[in-house]
Amino acid sequence: MSAAYPGAVEAASPQHAILCDNLVKIYKTADLEVVALQGLDLVVEPGELIAVVGASGSGKSTLQNILGGVDTPTAGRVEVAGMDLTFLTEQQRTQYRRKVVGFVWQQTARNLLPYLTAAENVALPMTLDGVSGAERERRVGELLELVGLADRAGHRPDALSGGEQQRVAVAIALANRPSVLLADEPTGELDTQSSADLFATLREVNRETGVTIVVLTHDPLVAEQVQRTILIRDGRTATETLRRLEVGSEGEELVVAEELAVLDRTGRLQLPPDYIAALTLERRVRLALEHDHISVWPQEPRSGDA
Repeated sequence: MSAAYPGAVEAASPQHAILCDNLVKIYKTADLEVVALQGLDLVVEPGELIAVVGASGSGKSTLQNILGGVDTPTAGRVEVAGMDLTFLTEQQRTQYRRKVVGFVWQQTARNLLPYLTAAENVALPMTLDGVSGAERERRVGELLELVGLADRAGHRPDALSGGEQQRVAVAIALANRPSVLLADEPTGELDTQSSADLFATLREVNRETGVTIVVLTHDPLVAEQVQRTILIRDGRTATETLRRLEVGSEGEELVVAEELAVLDRTGRLQLPPDYIAALTLERRVRLALEHDHISVWPQEPRSGDA
């Protein structure tokens, strides 16, 4: 018997919230070319709350910049909320960042203006967008209530804790009703309890508004807070970890996690590094097709093999 994992939301429409198809990004500096993304595939459904995990150099930051409308891919296709980001003009890109995506950054100082109160910070994106005063006031109250900070509306950032500042940042990111919220290492400057409170807020926001949330992080422990975790390695999606709640034999709820390798459309997959090390796999391996699985094992040296 199983139940939906906390934070899961049913897709509101068959359209993908995010679609990356064979995404490639090459940076060129002088005579050097760096391939940051090497044919990355990614699908996120509307209303999902997921984490994208990757070590330094994995391509995670490049993916974030592309999804955020800050950078463009060298090849491949990327769509967010039905918009093809490949050929947007600069004006369209600016509108995309204002209307379609919301951002929560790791650095608390980057999210809030220090001389404005929490309410004024949340109101600012709506002011820039020409929303009327009465509507701004109503929505500011609604959003601060949603993140549990209605009683802190009149406080400036220096009077708020780091965790409270990040929860205000979530409210700011939601101000113009984005389809997708991107959170870059949102707990990087928070203690354990504040991190837990922030993820509880993200799950509540996800449930109440249906906004798609993508948390980008290098921390696997942070990734355990969500239903689906996608690992990026060497510029490609390598594995997905799916979590679900199951009821145990004594009626207790258990979180069950299953890590699956990602097979791209060309048939490529990345074996986990610990598997490779355990069997000393290198260069070439032997494959055998069984009736319900594929066997992989090291190549045995033969006479005359190079």
